[in-house]
Amino acid sequence: MKNPRLIIALLFMSATIKAQPKIHIPVVSEVGPTRMPREIMPVKAPFKVPAFKRPVFPALTVEVARGANIQTAIDDVNRRGGGIVNVPAGKWPTGRISLKSNVNLHLEDGAELWFSGEVADYQPAVFTRNEGIEMMSLGACIYANGQENIAITGKGKLVGPPADCPIRKRVMRDDVIEKMIPYDKPVAERVYAGDNGVDIFLPMFIAPINCKNVFIEGISLENTPYWNIVPEYCDGVIIRGVTVNSVGIPRGDGIDIESSRNVLIEYCTLSCGDDCFTMKAGRGEDGLRVNKPTENVVVRYCLAREGHGGITVGSETAGMIRNLYVHDVVFNNTGVGLRFKTRRPRGGGGENLYYERIRMNLTEDAFRWDMLGSRMYVGELADRLPAREINRLTPLYRNITAKDIIVEKARTFIRVDGIPESPMTGFSVENAEVHCKNIMISRDAKIMRVSNAVIHSEDSVLIMVDTRDLVFRQVQFKFPGNNLITNITGELSDSIQFKNTIPRKPLNWESSNWRH
Repeated sequence: MKNPRLIIALLFMSATIKAQPKIHIPVVSEVGPTRMPREIMPVKAPFKVPAFKRPVFPALTVEVARGANIQTAIDDVNRRGGGIVNVPAGKWPTGRISLKSNVNLHLEDGAELWFSGEVADYQPAVFTRNEGIEMMSLGACIYANGQENIAITGKGKLVGPPADCPIRKRVMRDDVIEKMIPYDKPVAERVYAGDNGVDIFLPMFIAPINCKNVFIEGISLENTPYWNIVPEYCDGVIIRGVTVNSVGIPRGDGIDIESSRNVLIEYCTLSCGDDCFTMKAGRGEDGLRVNKPTENVVVRYCLAREGHGGITVGSETAGMIRNLYVHDVVFNNTGVGLRFKTRRPRGGGGENLYYERIRMNLTEDAFRWDMLGSRMYVGELADRLPAREINRLTPLYRNITAKDIIVEKARTFIRVDGIPESPMTGFSVENAEVHCKNIMISRDAKIMRVSNAVIHSEDSVLIMVDTRDLVFRQVQFKFPGNNLITNITGELSDSIQFKNTIPRKPLNWESSNWRH
């Protein structure tokens, strides 16, 4: 949009299309860490969430002396009942740090933790989850297991291992993870500690597992070895005012919520080498065995810059991702805006996902479902046809709503690549102003609604394959020429309707030989 502080009023060009009230959609300058208030404002969500509050720690404060060991200070404060471990300004070389209950690791402005690139500095192996599979591995640069009331705060910075270090050179590259680790192998025997020169699974940056009341605020992260902030099996997580830069780092996800519940993410800015904000819940057979969902997550007032996806669900979906509410966020120069991934053998899926007041400036699609993946990961199961029998590993996506959306630029407004035997089911978007190259490409989807929208597109063709129960209501299409064209195929395509739209109907709509 030309006016960077536009208050949108979706007023259509004809009395046949209903005028919309003025809804404020945030811009870049209104989200991210610089806009964060000190206090956590109440959360209103379409599902029940707890009252998110700033944690309280005992009055004890221990300052880490120059040359001292940060881990020693954390252990000492924990033994004394808890408090704050204060890290002054300066560069602090360190290996893996393990957080302990009732301890706040506080990094003063100018404090930088520089993490080692030596495998030995992350041993012994600890319990973790890597790409949705449980194992014993190097864990994370900052790790915690089974702790309660832990925090990382301040204006300091975490700096990951150097580019040419042993950890980065020895990463597993042979195959996808579920092919390397048999699902029926006991977790205690899935040990990848990097001994004797054996390749490793990369440590994450911050990864608490089995923890309660996790608080991360104000810090910056750069040069991650792998995923940046990854709460796993946690209950009660607040992440606010965090800045991540992992551009150019493969699998450099920003914030990954992994089988955790009651989560608030706010006022963060992420620039990533992979997805920015991601919801995950385990992979395939191992994920079904664990069977822990990601649920009750709120993301608000955040900025996604460079990254594969702004807000991504999946592709690790086995335990289900449900009750996600995203509002007042901005994607600026991101790949896909709202991204939904899974694979035939991943299991679970996503449901009850809500999106409101979102501004997108994208290089790829605004709404994108990729439910099949590629042969590299799942072999012939990536082939759309033939349809397979539904089994315990068949995933689903259903009940997804979006409203008050501005798409300033995108390749495709809506693209769905569903699974024939498990089509994407139940998506609605209303009150949208869209600028895109293509309007819609839909394969294997049902029950979709697009209403109260103005769609500016370079192309006037709607592509639909086995798409049914699709309604465009009060939509104005704007494109070169005057003819809206539909390319509809598939025996299951049915009940596609245009109600109170401009143009009123696609070209030759009444004489077409398929089922309206």
